[in-house]
Amino acid sequence: MIRVLVVDDHVLIRKGIVLLLENYLDIEVVGEASDGAEAITQAISLNPDVVLMDVSIPNGLDGFTATQEIHKQMPNVKIIMLTMHNEVAYIQKAIAVDAHGYILKNSQGGILYEAIHAVYNGNIYYNVGIPQEQMNKLFEHKGHEDQCILTVREQEIMRLTVLGYTNIQIAGQLYISSKTVENHKSNIMQKLDLSNKAELIQYGLANNYM
Repeated sequence: MIRVLVVDDHVLIRKGIVLLLENYLDIEVVGEASDGAEAITQAISLNPDVVLMDVSIPNGLDGFTATQEIHKQMPNVKIIMLTMHNEVAYIQKAIAVDAHGYILKNSQGGILYEAIHAVYNGNIYYNVGIPQEQMNKLFEHKGHEDQCILTVREQEIMRLTVLGYTNIQIAGQLYISSKTVENHKSNIMQKLDLSNKAELIQYGLANNYM
């Protein structure tokens, strides 16, 4: 029997997942949580085999932060991220916090069942609708995190970009030329394997550059 904790702040979605899982004889839902703090408390108290973790839970601790904390307290628990986001920035964040699985909320019920069994058996399960070659690159970056560390200046430019500043405005804030700002952005996107400004902003939002 696989013991599962379900974490989602939307009651209807959470109850729907619970009802779905109750159809499977080899899965037992041992608890529910509606935010990150409750997820951590419930995980420690109930000792589930698998946690289904909503990415966008409110009240201070998002799903990524809660995942990190549960890993610290209970390294053997498997965690699957549940989300509507299939953007690369979110997937990178899930990989960075060592999430064992990542599936979209609009997936078929069989995908969720398959994912639970996969991570329970020690496998990684990311069903995100992007090419496997690109997924492989994202996991390769996980093993070379030192290559993806941004400098202090790059972090500042990332923060201002997320806040909506133009290159000229950033240049004025940092007393550099707009061309230098553009060069820094190119370096950031290369380090993080991002292809355009939209992905850069998505990454910044997902990683709290605000």
